[in-house]
Amino acid sequence: MSIAKLEGVSKTYTVGDQTITALKETTMEVQPGELLLIIGPSGSGKTTLLSLLGCVIYPSTGKLWIDGKEVSRLSQNKLAEIRLRSIGFVFQNFNLLAPLTAEDNIMMPLQLQGVPSGEARKRTQEALELVGMTDRRRNLPKQLSGGQQQRVAIARALVSRPKMILCDEPTASLDKSSLGVVMGELRNLADEGKAVCVVTHDPRLKQYAHRTIEVKNGQVYAAGEVAEED
Repeated sequence: MSIAKLEGVSKTYTVGDQTITALKETTMEVQPGELLLIIGPSGSGKTTLLSLLGCVIYPSTGKLWIDGKEVSRLSQNKLAEIRLRSIGFVFQNFNLLAPLTAEDNIMMPLQLQGVPSGEARKRTQEALELVGMTDRRRNLPKQLSGGQQQRVAIARALVSRPKMILCDEPTASLDKSSLGVVMGELRNLADEGKAVCVVTHDPRLKQYAHRTIEVKNGQVYAAGEVAEED
């Protein structure tokens, strides 16, 4: 069964007397065990698509299912619960809390879920080991390189054991070597059964994807099917 399914989903915004279409009607699925690359230029609608998959915004039309639940009309509280338990987020600017160590940043989602402290520490240790950051667990974010911060962010996304991980430009701030490490880890997660969606404008990431879709002017295309400019 797919982790996410969109059926005729679109997103529009009203600004004054104008209607702006951020994403045209889209039907697609996200499967477990795949790294899906969502590629397109700035303003194309790819971040809108990611926000819909992440239950951050509601669709204007159509139906959206996450992990078998139809979420299009759920309350904000119910959406927040789905985000906490089913979805992991990895952001471009890491979004680590500066006063907290790497270990404490990773543990935070488990504390929000009310996981007992012993279990939370065990799962945090496992997540640190998975991204190779055990030796840095006591470091503050400012003591870590960009690549190390991103790996901590991946561990934080993983620790709650979500079925889907959403990444918004996860390599934008990284050098070439760190890019390879981070994308390699994301690909491994997909190979192990997670659904991983990566939004980017960087075509270098295509080599890590099981599948690529392209977003242009709010329209989603399979890779290679983007209409040429007139």
